Amino acid sequence: MQTVEAADYHDIATPSDPRVAPGGERVAFVRREPRDDEETEATVYVAPTGGGQPRRFTVAEGADSEPRWSPSGDRLAVVSTRGADDDRPQLWVLPTDGGEARQVTNVAGGVSQITWSPDGTRIAFCQQASAEDRERDRDREVPADYEPDEPDPRVIDRTVYRSTERYFDGRRSHVYVATLGDDTAGSDDEVRRLTGGDADFESPTWGDADTLYYAERVGDDPDDAIAYEILAHDLGDDDSGPDSTDPGAVESLHRTTGWTSGLAATTDGRVAFCYQDDDRATLRPTELKVFDRTADADSDAQVSHPTAGFDRTLGLDAMPQWGPDDEFLYFVAPDRGRVPVWRVAWDGDGDGDSGGDGDGDGDSGGDGDGDGDGPGPEPVVVDGHVDGMHVGADLLAYTQSEWDHPGDVFVATKGGGERRRLTRLNSDYLDERAVAQPEPVFFDSDNETAPTTPDGEPATAAESGDGAAGDVQGWVLTPPEFGGPDQEGDGEQFPLVVEIHGGPHAMWSTAGTMWHEFQTLAARGYVVFWCNPRGSTGSGEDYAAAIERDWGAVTAADVLAGADTVADRDYVDADQQFVTGGSFGGFQTAWLVGHTDRFAAAVAQRGVYDLTGFYGSTDAAYKLVEGDFDATPWDDPDFLWDRSPASAATDVTTPTLVIHSDDDYRTPANTAELFHRGLRKAGVDTRMVRYPREGHELSRSGEPGHVVDRIERIARWFDGYSESHDAPRALDRPDDPGLSAGADGEDDEMKDGDKTEDGDE
Repeated sequence: MQTVEAADYHDIATPSDPRVAPGGERVAFVRREPRDDEETEATVYVAPTGGGQPRRFTVAEGADSEPRWSPSGDRLAVVSTRGADDDRPQLWVLPTDGGEARQVTNVAGGVSQITWSPDGTRIAFCQQASAEDRERDRDREVPADYEPDEPDPRVIDRTVYRSTERYFDGRRSHVYVATLGDDTAGSDDEVRRLTGGDADFESPTWGDADTLYYAERVGDDPDDAIAYEILAHDLGDDDSGPDSTDPGAVESLHRTTGWTSGLAATTDGRVAFCYQDDDRATLRPTELKVFDRTADADSDAQVSHPTAGFDRTLGLDAMPQWGPDDEFLYFVAPDRGRVPVWRVAWDGDGDGDSGGDGDGDGDSGGDGDGDGDGPGPEPVVVDGHVDGMHVGADLLAYTQSEWDHPGDVFVATKGGGERRRLTRLNSDYLDERAVAQPEPVFFDSDNETAPTTPDGEPATAAESGDGAAGDVQGWVLTPPEFGGPDQEGDGEQFPLVVEIHGGPHAMWSTAGTMWHEFQTLAARGYVVFWCNPRGSTGSGEDYAAAIERDWGAVTAADVLAGADTVADRDYVDADQQFVTGGSFGGFQTAWLVGHTDRFAAAVAQRGVYDLTGFYGSTDAAYKLVEGDFDATPWDDPDFLWDRSPASAATDVTTPTLVIHSDDDYRTPANTAELFHRGLRKAGVDTRMVRYPREGHELSRSGEPGHVVDRIERIARWFDGYSESHDAPRALDRPDDPGLSAGADGEDDEMKDGDKTEDGDE
């Protein structure tokens, strides 16, 4: 059997966004697999639910996303960059019984968040359009000679002006409706603009065939708030032209707060939405509420709160959805190292009664408390890591990864029974690889905040396979040649790699996006340990908020306690410990090397190293400083500096590699530059590696060559300081030998534009 390697990333396919056809006989999904070092192929596949192999449904051109069946199942809408000479995705519609795909839109701002009307005649979508685009009608149809211009100079008049690798440049998110022709080439489709002005709109969702709901971001400065209004647009009562809207046809239903709106509506006027308490919102869970238009405006039943007693936060990889009977809502939520699909009665009763039992005030100024007295959410898909799901008339489709595979498409009944696996996307690859099974481990630290069960009760301290018990959950992955933690072995010891997750309010499992990296490091002869320390989701609101005002010491206590627990094992070389992490994990890696010398080497990735610099340069994530730390740079400069890893950079003695992305607007490179300069001033072994064209999602969806290169550089950095690996320091080696990027004869010279390295010794 071969072991897993970093370069195997090119051979691994992953599914996303499953959609059940109206008849339930097939499921559409997006299959992603690297095409080469620069591009990833993303195409729509269709898998029969009754057995048989999935088949490719769209051509391998451009990148496809958001497959959506028409209500009758005769067409499939997709968002695609096919045929485009830039990265603007457009709306396409394909007949499902064969025939050519038809491009419906050619708009300046691209297309996202598509949704069919119940009668199948229209598709609503969002588009990022500038005022000039709207004035010149380019948001409805661009002229043949249209070429977008880069601003010169770039004039900024917003609090948050960039995100996800791009500047907004005056663009706002607006809602549109495409009325479809007869599905023939040259058919007369019409794009209509529904929203306008200097505001952002999101989350379009249909009620009945003439009612479209969407959310508008509001507030004195919407960039500096998380408030939004739920609007109902009566298209049947709006006789405006394609470039305007009758204000009288738009009704404001409810004002609330949340990082995302996640609207989902029924035909009879109930709108589910995501909610977050805006008092230090970054420490609060995402909850689920329902606004009922049919309830009396003065009654408590207008806003219900089905997750009121649910001590978990909604996962945002899959937005909440109504079941086919409109009585239950389905969603995903992390829970103690797994990400199940849950369902809950919309009014909290759990008995299908639609009367509602909220006790909020029901007005448009805030959310009712609406605590349901029913059993609360129940998991319908219990195990594994679910990152996408869709509820059909009789089936639930979902994408799930587990310890032994990086992701496949499954279906089950609406209640979670009769689970069937529709795909085995990586069966050939996995048949030839030795994949190690992680062992769960539980431990305690000096921290006292305890985890809870989903209903808010204290969780019983769980036991590891070795009988140890504790509040903090983690896992251990051993090298394939060791054979597993239960094997005695021959006295051989392995170095330990400690991995730390980002967020900080996130959760790791035995699967998800880190599957390949963990397996690669184990295959290279490292014991790999990861955990969900205080600050993580999946263990209750108090557990996630335990790092309030202190991202450093609290999480560090848990991480180090876990490392101690694993290092005590006979097969682990306690003197050879390494540490790495990305985003918040980069913060924590840098914090650790500034406060302990226990690690032989470290790799800090895409991290936050100076909270003040982060506050001024990030996107909306500056709210983490205001929420988690209850501080701003003007009111608490010394406090924030003392809690920044860069404050201890000149105390570091651990050899530290710093990895960052040039277009990372979540954790911009300025704080990494400060941390790296401090390391240089301290005279410690260090290097900075920066990836062009990459943002914060480098490790998850970066260019394939960069994803592989990053993992190989982490391993090579550790190898150079490991007594178990006969390898020179990375600083003593030419740039590329030992890396896949240099395997084509360019070993002695870095490829132009491939990456930039600073700090070579």
